[in-house]
Amino acid sequence: MMNILIVDDQKHIRDGLQAMLHQFPLELNNIYCAASGIEALCLLRQHCIHIVITDIMMPDMDGLALMAQTKEEYMDVEYLIISGYSDFTYAQKAIGLGAKGYLLKPLKREDLQHSLEHVWQDIQTRQALTHNMQRVSRLAQETDRKELRMFMQGALSDDAWILQIEEQNDALWRNYRLALLREDVCMNQPGANSAHSMEAIAYRVFGRQGCICLQHRPYLILAVDASIDPSVLPVALKEAKIDAITAMTNPIQGLKELPDSYTQVLELYRHSYLFPDQYSIFPAHIEHMEQQWQLPYENLYELFQSIGTDNSGTITQGISAIFHKKVLQRYPIRYTQQLCAATVQMMEEYQRVIHPYMGEEVLDLESLRNLFDYQGMRDYIQALQQQLLRLNQLYYDYKCSYRHSQDLNEAIRFIHESYHKPLDLAMVSNHVSLNYAYFSNLFKKNIGKGFAEYLRDVRLDKARRLLAETDHKIVEVAAMVGYESYKSFARAFRLVMQIQPTEYRQMMRQKAD
Repeated sequence: MMNILIVDDQKHIRDGLQAMLHQFPLELNNIYCAASGIEALCLLRQHCIHIVITDIMMPDMDGLALMAQTKEEYMDVEYLIISGYSDFTYAQKAIGLGAKGYLLKPLKREDLQHSLEHVWQDIQTRQALTHNMQRVSRLAQETDRKELRMFMQGALSDDAWILQIEEQNDALWRNYRLALLREDVCMNQPGANSAHSMEAIAYRVFGRQGCICLQHRPYLILAVDASIDPSVLPVALKEAKIDAITAMTNPIQGLKELPDSYTQVLELYRHSYLFPDQYSIFPAHIEHMEQQWQLPYENLYELFQSIGTDNSGTITQGISAIFHKKVLQRYPIRYTQQLCAATVQMMEEYQRVIHPYMGEEVLDLESLRNLFDYQGMRDYIQALQQQLLRLNQLYYDYKCSYRHSQDLNEAIRFIHESYHKPLDLAMVSNHVSLNYAYFSNLFKKNIGKGFAEYLRDVRLDKARRLLAETDHKIVEVAAMVGYESYKSFARAFRLVMQIQPTEYRQMMRQKAD
């Protein structure tokens, strides 16, 4: 759509031109009008105008002066000159300033329409060429960036290619740093990826010639001008309210060093896990770390001695001590990785013991294998602590279940051994050293019937054998299976068997005969 500006100091000419333009079959968007060159210059600075139709002779600033000023300010606009003067000098000056046409008053409709169509076609052709050139240039840049990224990540390239890329931005590759930026967001929190915003800020800080984006995902990697203070970028990100971790190498000379620099910046980023309170990490942060270490296995063993107890606070304190920030910061990140692996390995050993008894309960130990799957060290330690506390509860339940199983087995053995004696729940619970009420509930939950009912069934089972296989009197049988009176024995027998003890003996003897 076309935007046109009409400039003439005579209102009736401006109105006439405007009316004429509306009658043309043109793709018009807006038509602006100005009574002088100064007024026209203000409109040109405020709006995107494609074509200016202007008179030459005007007070304050004439048409030629307006053309000269817009050319000086590099405004992308085309001119059609209208004039009552056929003086060749004016036409020559107008054409020298880039006018696309010189029309004499009074204007003919077909001349103005033809000139506008010709200029608009030129504008569209130029825009299409510019767009295609930009597209070709962008594709070439993307190809170069892809090759640079592959070279950075270890792909082999010949010296001729390296020299060619260096020549494209010789000043940068002579002295640069690699910067890795990753937005600091909480896990499981939705949020827009700020990689492009961070990239735009970096270009603003270092300039177009002082910054090249080499990678967007999983984190942004830039080559930046090493002559600029590296602390400026984190400050600019902070001012833009973007919380990002920035790792930056020392100055590097030459494109050949790019692969090694990539390894260095990744290592720096991994070490940022040891410094959760710092948003910028430089080689100085890790230069003095101790290179020899011994994992605290004794502390780990002591921690795991608490697994299966009802004291979860001990586990929480143990994790905090073993993974204390000051301890981890003494050594390279490999120490922390080995410590994480050793902890997960011990958790696996405990899980193997109780796995057959876990049922549908599971531990998510796979999620703990890679520290760098987490946003930061705090998130990893929190996840590790949750799984440890879960293991503690499962192991505690397993130990209780095993111990209760042993207690119940002993209680049942004691009942079968002592059924013929005076026996009650208190005596059995004391025998296995369990609380009376707790043992009562435990017995019923695991055996499926209460203690009194179970003891009755054991005694009556023994009584049926005695009635069927011996000649003892029924009164004697009642006493032999623990009943103090014949009456209570007969009542219990009839309740369960639906017949009297004497009838049962007769029935069993008839079957034997």
